[in-house]
Amino acid sequence: MNCPRCKSSNHTKNGIVCGRQHYKCHDCGYNYSVELKSTASSPLVKRQALQLYLEGLGFRSIGRFLGVSHVSVQKWIKKFGQEIEELKSENEISIVELDEMHTYIGNKKNIAGSGLLLIELGKSSSTALLVAEERKLDNYSGKN
Repeated sequence: MNCPRCKSSNHTKNGIVCGRQHYKCHDCGYNYSVELKSTASSPLVKRQALQLYLEGLGFRSIGRFLGVSHVSVQKWIKKFGQEIEELKSENEISIVELDEMHTYIGNKKNIAGSGLLLIELGKSSSTALLVAEERKLDNYSGKN
C-alpha cells in the first residue's frame, strides 16, 4: 500500500478512525486510510439469482452459475420474499385485468416447465403476468 499523494511506501500507522486504520506518509506528511473494497454483489446479480430461482434452479446451482455463495443466494431470495410481504395491502382491489398468452411450439413432443410469474411494481400501480406452459401428451408413455 502506497501513499495516494506521493506513491511512497514509507509510512506508519496513525490511529483508527471510524473503524478504519489511518496511515501517515513519512515523505510528504499526508494522512490517509485504505479504502475498503465492497464484496457486495450488484443488484443485477441479485435479480438474476431471483430469476433463476423462479425458473426452478436450486440455491447451490444458482451460486455456482453466478459465482457467489449458495448462502448468499438463499438470503437474497428470503429478502425478496419479505419485501413482497411488506407490499401487501389491505385495500380492496377495484380493477383486475387478465391477459392470456398462447404460444404454439411446432414439432415438439414435450413441453417442460410449469410457468413463470412476472411482477412489475410501480409507484402507483403494479402489474402481474403469469406465463404458463401447457404440457403436450407424451406419445411414448401415454402420460401427461
